Amino acid sequence: MKAQEEINFTRITEAINFIQLNFKSQPSLEEIAEKANLSPYHFQRLFSEWAGTSPKRFLQYISIGYAKKCLKENQASLFETALETGLSGTSRLHDLFVNIEGMTPGEYKNGGENLVISYSFAETPFGTIIVASTLKGICHLVFSEEEEIALMQLKAKFPAANFIRRLDPIQQNALLIFQNDWTKLNQVKLHLKGTAFQLKVWETLLKIPMGKLSTYGNIARKVDNPKASRAVGTAIGDNPVAFLIPCHRVIQASGALGGYHWGTNRKTAIIGWEAAKTETDSL
Repeated sequence: MKAQEEINFTRITEAINFIQLNFKSQPSLEEIAEKANLSPYHFQRLFSEWAGTSPKRFLQYISIGYAKKCLKENQASLFETALETGLSGTSRLHDLFVNIEGMTPGEYKNGGENLVISYSFAETPFGTIIVASTLKGICHLVFSEEEEIALMQLKAKFPAANFIRRLDPIQQNALLIFQNDWTKLNQVKLHLKGTAFQLKVWETLLKIPMGKLSTYGNIARKVDNPKASRAVGTAIGDNPVAFLIPCHRVIQASGALGGYHWGTNRKTAIIGWEAAKTETDSL
C-alpha cells in the first residue's frame, strides 16, 4: 500500500472498530469522524469511497440486530432456497460458480512437490492480499500487509513447490470479485490442500449466498455432524482462501460476529460491504 492509502485504511478500520463497539448508542457522523481525525465532510466521502456506502447505513448493516435479523429470516432455508435468480442481481449467484478440487494425496503429503505456484500481490477494499495459483486453480489467498511475511507463510505451506511471482489469468479472474465484477467467476477454480472434512466444510461455506449469514451450528448440521461445531470452527479458521470461500459469513448463534482469522474489524467491514452491494443489486 502507498503511504496515504495506508493512512486511509487505518482511519477507516479504526472508525469501523468504533462503530462496532458503540453501535448501541448509534453514534453520529460527527462522533465517528472525530475518531478518524477528519471533518465530517471528508470522513463521509472517504468512508463512502472505501466501503461503498455511507457511514450511517454501514452502521445499520453491521449491528448485531442486522446479524440476528439475517439469521431469523433465513435460518430454515439458508442453503435450500433458490437464490432468486433475476430478482436480486447476479452477485447473489457467484458462490455457486466457484468449485473446489482437492490436491492429490501425493501433493498433500509432499508439500506441493512438483507443483509450480504463481503468486502476486493486490490491493482490495479490505487491505493488501497475496494470491497464489497452480495450473488447476487458486490455492492461497490471504490478507497481509507485509509482503515478505506473506510469502514466507505461503512457502511454509508448500515447502517443496516451485514459486514464480506473476499475475496469471486464474488470479485475474478471481480478483475481479473485489471490483464487483462477477462475469468471470464461472472460470474460478480452487485447488486446495486440506483434509476431507475441511474440504466438505469449505464447500458448504460456498453455498451461503452473498448478503446472508449462517452459524457454526448450521454448518455442522450441513456436513452431517451436528455435534461438531468446534471442529467446524477450526476448519473455518483454517480456510486458505479468504473472501472467495466466505468464512466471514459465519457468526455465533447469539448474533455476535465472533472471530476471524484476518481480524474482526475486517470481518465486520466485509459483512457490511456485502450487505450494501446486495441491497444495491436488488434495487
